[in-house]
Amino acid sequence: MERTLDLGRLCLVMRRLAVEAGDLIMDIYRSDSFDVRTKSDASPVTAADEAADSHITAGLRAAFPGVAVVTEEQAATHAKRAESFLIVDPLDGTKEFVRRRGDFTVNIAYVKSGTPLRGVVYAPAKGRLFRTLADGTSVEETGTFEKDRAGSSKPIRVSRPDNEALTVVASKSHRDQATDDYISKYQVRSFTSAGSSLKFCLLASGEADLYPRLGTTMEWDTAAGDAVLRGAGGRMVRFDGHGRFDYGKPGYRNPFFIAHAPGVDLLPA
Repeated sequence: MERTLDLGRLCLVMRRLAVEAGDLIMDIYRSDSFDVRTKSDASPVTAADEAADSHITAGLRAAFPGVAVVTEEQAATHAKRAESFLIVDPLDGTKEFVRRRGDFTVNIAYVKSGTPLRGVVYAPAKGRLFRTLADGTSVEETGTFEKDRAGSSKPIRVSRPDNEALTVVASKSHRDQATDDYISKYQVRSFTSAGSSLKFCLLASGEADLYPRLGTTMEWDTAAGDAVLRGAGGRMVRFDGHGRFDYGKPGYRNPFFIAHAPGVDLLPA
């Protein structure tokens, strides 16, 4: 049976494991070459994905033995769903990693009763680390990202959007005509693009107002960024009907969604 979690300890452990995994990833990223294989779902996987997955999984299971751990690289083993669980994408943005673009992240989140309550998103090549604190609020950490001690941080908060001049963030690798058609319904001042879960963090830090996603994602792709966004006052809703966006779904597959700052007047599909 799961014990009551110390959320302060949880946040620090998730942070430490994300930073450690980031170091493993960057060692491979900086190497002269690395192998890229194709998984059964046609997505790429590298030694960096696997090394980070193994390290984070082992660390979480040792620190929190009563809590289920769901990871992208071990998805086939997660047939049994739990009321609360830790969920990991050890390297979100593998395509960005393979192309040697820096928009890839390490993601760890804690989900309870369908909601991602705490999370960390670390972009080691970008030198950006976003995380929730024990009280659920979100910060961006600055400094050298030491493993055993959290550095200085600044609180982050979503924007106060101007619906006549929105900033929209969209995917670098997965933007399509349907997404562009939906975005065209809004009055957009500017676009910003980012890979992986950094899109959530740009919303959380007030650097963008709206992020619609009309494509396939899995819960490990979104949970940590969603936690950071919620901790900064943002919202995540289903694309169809703008209803509640839950986690722990069968197969951990997400519906289309919209992440946004409150104050954006959401338009129908």
